[in-house]
Amino acid sequence: MPRASGAPGIVLTNTADMSPAPVTVSIHRVVSPERVPDVTAWVQSGVNLANRWPGFLGSGWIRAAEGSRDWVMLYRFADADRLDAWEGSEERRAWLARGEHLVTERAVTKRTGIEGWFDEPVRQDEPSGPPLRHAPPRWKQSVAIWLGFFPVNLAFTALVAWLLPAFRELPLLLQVLVSTLVLTPIMSFWVLPWVTGHLQGWLHRPPRGR
Repeated sequence: MPRASGAPGIVLTNTADMSPAPVTVSIHRVVSPERVPDVTAWVQSGVNLANRWPGFLGSGWIRAAEGSRDWVMLYRFADADRLDAWEGSEERRAWLARGEHLVTERAVTKRTGIEGWFDEPVRQDEPSGPPLRHAPPRWKQSVAIWLGFFPVNLAFTALVAWLLPAFRELPLLLQVLVSTLVLTPIMSFWVLPWVTGHLQGWLHRPPRGR
């Protein structure tokens, strides 16, 4: 959930100030076990508040293990501008003030870009869910992206050659421009979510010997 006042600096990863891509914020907070009911109610009140804010896409929280003091809270906005508007709002500041005595904040990370597709889903109704797992290694991410890109690019190339043979006579720069404009949203909104969803077990499988 949103960042508590007096907290350490924010870590930015693959985030452009004016990026139109969704931004996911991950916050590591320390919670005393005896305060869990109070923190749960406080976090839920923040979710209810953010739900009314333009651009809010969802949120969740989990603990690293049963009884752990370490909570990871996440929320996502449609773009950086609307995230900034929410984080600078009076409503959020008032909500943070109510939680100052409940939690201690350790780190805040904001992420956009292709790695966001490899984040594991977090269920809001399972605060004591499974242990946290890190993003898969780069080579697995590359394989997953290729598995989605190759068939889509092949199908697009074949379809265009069949329906629009004159397309191949266009300048190479224009061909690439049109291809990327068509294929990028297809990959982002349909193909990559489908591929990574079906490869979750393999992508997040721990290395041998661990």
